[in-house]
Amino acid sequence: MVLCSRRQALFLFVAMLVPAGHGALASEPVPDFKVIVHAGRPETRLPRAFLADAFLKNVTRWSDDETIRPVDQRTSVAVRRRFSEVVLKRSVAAVKTYWQQRIFSGRGVPPPELDSDEAVVRWVEEHPGAVGYISGAASAGHAKVVAVVP
Repeated sequence: MVLCSRRQALFLFVAMLVPAGHGALASEPVPDFKVIVHAGRPETRLPRAFLADAFLKNVTRWSDDETIRPVDQRTSVAVRRRFSEVVLKRSVAAVKTYWQQRIFSGRGVPPPELDSDEAVVRWVEEHPGAVGYISGAASAGHAKVVAVVP
């Protein structure tokens, strides 16, 4: 029979009450990216397919007829790669090829590419209809973070 002190017993009791990964010392996982929209947008959730169409400019208007103004990050940063994989379901290289074909055929230009999370936040804050993405740990400033739903 194993005996334990009151302190050990209390610790074990508290440990059983706290779900795994949610202890006081455990940090919540940081998402790879956050999707942000202009603060004036009513959306709180956006379907992944709608976001993909917006960033590939297959859809150009919000439901209230406001122009969608997507903004990308540089192709070399991890957040761009992850956003492309998860939302666009394409590699960054495949997206670049897509835009080269669209430009060559005269069917559009890609979203602007900005140099940092902070630059994306400022751009989204300043442009009604804007949508962008930032690193999971970055501050969204006055922009609104929206959930991406399957």
